[in-house]
Amino acid sequence: MRNIKALIEYDGTGFKGFQIQPLVRTVQGELEKALQNLTQEKVKVIGAGRTDAGVHALGQVINFSTAAMIPVERFPLALNRYLPEDLRVLAAEEVAADFHARFTACWKTYRYLFRRGKTEKVFWRNYALVLPADRELNLRAMQKAAQFLVGKHDFSAFCASGSEVKNYERTIWHCGFRKWNTGWALEVTADGFLYHMIRNIFGTLQAVGEGKLIPEDIPQILASRQRSQAGPTAPPQGLYLVQVGYYPWVKKHCFLDINGKIDV
Repeated sequence: MRNIKALIEYDGTGFKGFQIQPLVRTVQGELEKALQNLTQEKVKVIGAGRTDAGVHALGQVINFSTAAMIPVERFPLALNRYLPEDLRVLAAEEVAADFHARFTACWKTYRYLFRRGKTEKVFWRNYALVLPADRELNLRAMQKAAQFLVGKHDFSAFCASGSEVKNYERTIWHCGFRKWNTGWALEVTADGFLYHMIRNIFGTLQAVGEGKLIPEDIPQILASRQRSQAGPTAPPQGLYLVQVGYYPWVKKHCFLDINGKIDV
C-alpha cells in the first residue's frame, strides 16, 4: 500500500466540520467519497486538524493509504474532478508508511480574521468576524495580553467542554496581531490546540480590547484552569487553519505590531 500525503484547502461555510459524521456534509466525507470514486477502494482519510463547522483551511494536510497506481503528481487533478468546488487538493506526494498527518505534525498555525464595518458585512460574514463600526477595540492591550499566552502552559481555561484529551499542556510559540486587508488577524502557532482553543483565546483577547479584562488578567486565567474565567467563544467563520509543519518550528514570519514596527 502507498501512503499519500496531500495539501488541501476548503471553504468551511458549507461543511459541518472536517470529521466524518452520518447524514451531514463534512470535509472527510467528501474526500473519502471522491477517493472511492477515483480508486474503487474504500479509503480512510486522516487529517492534521479536525476543524469545526464553518472553519476554513488554507493549508490542511491529509494522508491516506491506497493500492492505486496513479502517479502521485496526478492525484490533485484526478481527485479535484470528483470534489465539490469548495474543496480542493493543491498538492500530493508519496511518503513513508509511518507518516501520520495528525501525529507526525510538529506545529500548526491558525489565523482569526476580524474587522469593523456595516456596509460590507454581507460579503464578509462567512469569512471574518465583523464587528459593529462603532465598536472600538484597544489593539495595543490585546497585543500585550497575547504575549502572556506564549510559552508552555496548561490551557484548560481555553478548552471547551466535551474534550477527551488527558493533557491540557500546549506550547505556543507565537501569538500576535497583524494588519490584514481592511481588518486585523490574530495568528497563533503552537505544537497543538485544544477543542475551541483559538476561538476561546480570541474571545478572551476581544474582552481585553473592550476593557472587560486587562492584559494582566491572562496569567490568572491560565492558572485558574477554569473555562468560566476566560472570555466567550468567538464565532467559527473567522478561523482558518493556515499551515501544518512537520519539522521544527522557526520564527520565519514577519508580523506588524500595533505600533507599526516589524516583529521578525
